[in-house]
Amino acid sequence: MIKCINHDSGTNWTMYRGDCVEVVAQMPDASVDLAVYSPPFSDLFVYSESERDMGNCVDDDEFTEHYLHLLQSMFRVIRPGRMAAVHVSDLPARKSKEGFIGLRDFSGDVVRAHQRAGFHYHSRITIWKDPVREMQRTKSHGLLYKNIREDSTRNRVGFPDYILVFKRPPMSNAEEAMAAPVTHTRATFPLDQWQEWASPVWATEGDIGAEPFGADPHGVWMDIDQSNTLNARAARDSKDEKHMCPLQLDVIERLCGLYSNPGDVVLSPFGGVGSEGVGALKLGRKYVGVELKESYWQRACYNLRAEESVDQMSLFGAK
Repeated sequence: MIKCINHDSGTNWTMYRGDCVEVVAQMPDASVDLAVYSPPFSDLFVYSESERDMGNCVDDDEFTEHYLHLLQSMFRVIRPGRMAAVHVSDLPARKSKEGFIGLRDFSGDVVRAHQRAGFHYHSRITIWKDPVREMQRTKSHGLLYKNIREDSTRNRVGFPDYILVFKRPPMSNAEEAMAAPVTHTRATFPLDQWQEWASPVWATEGDIGAEPFGADPHGVWMDIDQSNTLNARAARDSKDEKHMCPLQLDVIERLCGLYSNPGDVVLSPFGGVGSEGVGALKLGRKYVGVELKESYWQRACYNLRAEESVDQMSLFGAK
């Protein structure tokens, strides 16, 4: 039994409430086939008042130090030869804290942290985001058109999202024997779909098995639906900042479909409201999630139970 604050489970999912560092440290070796998650973006947001909340850090260096404790356990629990897909973005540098206005290379920090933990840097996927919507949402001075007329050196481009993919390499002949390939057929993963998904910029809406694939002749995915997320409002409490934005379901489903087999175990150490779990269950995978904040954990359990009910009704042909 894993020691944690609380836990709940269904037929193909388990959701732990607790510190992800402590929970993942208790998981068995090579028990996870794929990790998909969005970590706290250093000190950008405040999720809770808990000292165990990894987002409650002084600066990027302290975040990386805490994050490395998790990655050491992640390296152990991920099956040799399998992947971790991590959603990140670069972060704004603030005059009040960093002493200048610009960018912090947060995605680079995450890459280097994984490499220190033993992972191999495998791929970087760029997800296009509408800079007009970003300007309206964040009120970023660097995206204001008026700067073109006044001083265009103030302008910057919009922030894309990144999916950083890391491989857990086998460390011995015995671990090499434990590796299990992820396999597809032309029927389950058409050539046109791969030619589209192989683009380093993701922009086409569509899921495993959806048609048509390859509709964009340039192979660039320009319409990941930024609103295709689980409802997080029900999980907010009175002290929350207005920032909670779950990872898009179509991104999760693509990663699960590309880097795991049906029946595989998908892990999210930052489970939030259960987005990665819903995407995993929808594709016939199993899911293990960890979330510290009680309101998020409760909502995740609700979302996972609801998704599993839908899947079971579909399996038995219920209307």
